[in-house]
Amino acid sequence: MSRRLMSLVALIVALYLALCAALFVFQRSLIYFPRPAAVEAADARLKLSMPDADVWVTTRARAGPRAVIYFGGNAEDVSRNLPGFAEAFPDDALYFLHYRGFGGSGGSPSEEAIAKDALALFDQVYASHPQIAVVGRSLGSGVAVRLASQRPVQQLILVTPYNSLEEIAEQHYPWLPVKWLLRDRFESGRYAAHIRVPTLLLAASDDEVIARASTERLLDSFPKGVAVLKVVPDSGHNSISERREYLQWMGDVLNR
Repeated sequence: MSRRLMSLVALIVALYLALCAALFVFQRSLIYFPRPAAVEAADARLKLSMPDADVWVTTRARAGPRAVIYFGGNAEDVSRNLPGFAEAFPDDALYFLHYRGFGGSGGSPSEEAIAKDALALFDQVYASHPQIAVVGRSLGSGVAVRLASQRPVQQLILVTPYNSLEEIAEQHYPWLPVKWLLRDRFESGRYAAHIRVPTLLLAASDDEVIARASTERLLDSFPKGVAVLKVVPDSGHNSISERREYLQWMGDVLNR
């Protein structure tokens, strides 16, 4: 091999390693896309005073035992769900968690930080509403399934869910050593094995982000008979919530 060719190979390797290093350092900016809260809560905004940050929750208060906690996608303003959920579930208290950096919440998002905030929110809501359904969409499905494996959730609904974030990242970046770079893995399949409550998985018929195979692997991770998969027709990853079946099928689970 000529010296020039060796130098070229060394340059390519150096550039590749530099790219990997940059992605390792800045990877969370490629996972989380914070959004401000556009919709004011009908009743109030709840503040979770965590040790290292104040985390905000959009709420719709209701008396009674039932509540719904919602975890959104990686670029979602969860407050926008308030009008639709309020109409579909008029008797349930509603809680929409704004991840750190989202909707006025302090700090920076990470899997572990969000998981801690989710547990704190559940415990606070559970004191007043012992029947809690948890809904997680896209990235939030990983938050929801982890929470449901650790707390007495009544029902679980996962929208456009995945088996693990590592699996999705490998599909989108096959030329990167994702296994060694990824910090936030959201291993939903691992947590699903410990869940015993009724679970609905809602997939989009034409999801361009989450492969159906990943959702089906997650389904197989649940104990037999616990989870069911339904596919919302004529829908994509972002448009699934615009379809009539979205809230209707959620209601079939929540209003049993």
